[in-house]
Amino acid sequence: MNKTLFLRTVHRLSIEEDYFQPSEDAAGRSSLSPLQKCTAVIRQLAYGGGADTVDEYIRLGETIARKCLHHFTAEIIHLFGDEYLRRPTSEDLQRLLYIGEQRGFPGMVGSIDCIHWEWKNCPTSWKGMYSRGTGKPTIVLEAVASYDLWIWHAFFGAPGTMNDLNILDRSPVFDDIINGIAPQVSFSVNGNLYHLAYYLTDGIYPK
Repeated sequence: MNKTLFLRTVHRLSIEEDYFQPSEDAAGRSSLSPLQKCTAVIRQLAYGGGADTVDEYIRLGETIARKCLHHFTAEIIHLFGDEYLRRPTSEDLQRLLYIGEQRGFPGMVGSIDCIHWEWKNCPTSWKGMYSRGTGKPTIVLEAVASYDLWIWHAFFGAPGTMNDLNILDRSPVFDDIINGIAPQVSFSVNGNLYHLAYYLTDGIYPK
């Protein structure tokens, strides 16, 4: 996360969320600052560490760090959900189609791919289902991103032994097409007319 976005998030939370607002106790001592609380949360999310890993660096106890994480994630959805955590509107779709066409991909609305995230604390009884030959269990994230790194679809939690095709079969990314409510898109390639948008992806299997 870049500094500007982080400070913007801290500022919004310190204004609109009571838990992150600075205060004083009965003795007049200042509480933990919004910057301390948000830094603790970002470190937990970025490094996947426990709540007790920030006690010396940021001076937060385990219980407070866990509460910060809970309040932060809930408030992020509330504050930024309408802007980021949503599906494309018709205006967004037109913009994505225009950019795709300018870059030589008419009808393309984003890139889709799967990535394996290491599950450090995977229960031993589940390890076989989530390990894929490397010995380290992973959870798979399927995401659709636009050219400006706006991730507007995420399907997370599939076992690490699954490949991209298995995950695509389980995810809801094509539900609108199956249900007949997908936006109508028309474009022509090599003289052929198509009526559905598509995602750009790389090869699923090596040659």
